[in-house]
Amino acid sequence: MEKLENKNKISAKDKKIGSQLLKNEGFISVAVVLLGFFVATILVICVGRNPLGMYKAILQVLTGWNIDRGVWNIRYVGEFLNYSVPYILCGFAMAFAGRVGLFNVGGEGQYIIGLTVAQLCAIFLPQVPVAHWFFCLVLAIIAGALWGGIVGFLKAKFEVSEVVTTIMLNYVALYLSRIVTLALPGTSTFKTVDFPKTALLKSPLLSAITNNSNLNYGIIIMILCAVLFWFLMEKTKLGFALRATGFNKDAAHYAGIPVISSIVIAMAVSGAFAGLGGGVVALGSFKYGRVLSAMDNYGFTGIAVALVGNNTAIGTVLAGFLFGMLQAAQPLMQSNGIPKEIVFIIQGLVVVFVALKEGMKLVSNIVAKKQAQKVKALEK
Repeated sequence: MEKLENKNKISAKDKKIGSQLLKNEGFISVAVVLLGFFVATILVICVGRNPLGMYKAILQVLTGWNIDRGVWNIRYVGEFLNYSVPYILCGFAMAFAGRVGLFNVGGEGQYIIGLTVAQLCAIFLPQVPVAHWFFCLVLAIIAGALWGGIVGFLKAKFEVSEVVTTIMLNYVALYLSRIVTLALPGTSTFKTVDFPKTALLKSPLLSAITNNSNLNYGIIIMILCAVLFWFLMEKTKLGFALRATGFNKDAAHYAGIPVISSIVIAMAVSGAFAGLGGGVVALGSFKYGRVLSAMDNYGFTGIAVALVGNNTAIGTVLAGFLFGMLQAAQPLMQSNGIPKEIVFIIQGLVVVFVALKEGMKLVSNIVAKKQAQKVKALEK
């Protein structure tokens, strides 16, 4: 009898632990990522390729080791980190708005505006070391904030859907960037004149450490932004007001929180993150300005990064590293016989599984409400 009771206690304890894990956002995010890789592995096998090639490429990007050749090159790590920076910054753009109950689909447009302003400043601002690229980034941040603030104002003042507005402004940003950049002296159909060296984010130290990779000061700026995101959202009165607005706008309004200004601020800060991402790419990964023929898709991928990261600072950083790692590993996967599309499949599967997680939460809440209603009916 005692053994049966102990067995029941252990079973109840296991169920409790399982229930707690299912409610843990971090655990679920890790689970959906692993599930995405598992399904991708099956797909690779189905097309007649060896999935080990995929994991060898990932290992090489994360550590620099090429197992087949027995060669180590840290440059791969540097490139992986460099790819991750704009994903993380654009992820912050979505995550910050998401914490306030907004869906910022306009990260791409805000990114493009920041990139364009950074390119213009790189060409026309005085060539003063450090100050040159610093003010280029500051103006890129301001431009992105203004572009996002427009959406926030329209949403707060006139209840215009931020989804529709941001989608349309993405295309406005793209074609405005093309018009402005093509008008610059010395610009060809796809590039401007080279930037002065004072405008570049290249770090001699980081470049030397990573064997001449493109890793630059952007990685340090990203880390500072992650700390700022966390501190602003979790440790300040403004962050509390923004989170309260995201939980329930009506309750926040009756509690004396300025909902309208909260929405405008949230979209402006979101745009600032994306604009900074554009500036970092413009000055860190290229030595000249680009005439964009299409969107870079950092802003759109940033939506997936934020969703996987649960709209938190640390979660978004980790998710951004995941997407950056996949992007850096793509050419290595191809050399190992893995189709390049497998990277996009993994990214898509992760997002789908995250969406399923949210769907399951919705169904669970509906079932719980119905059960509560039945209990109340029985009590009457």
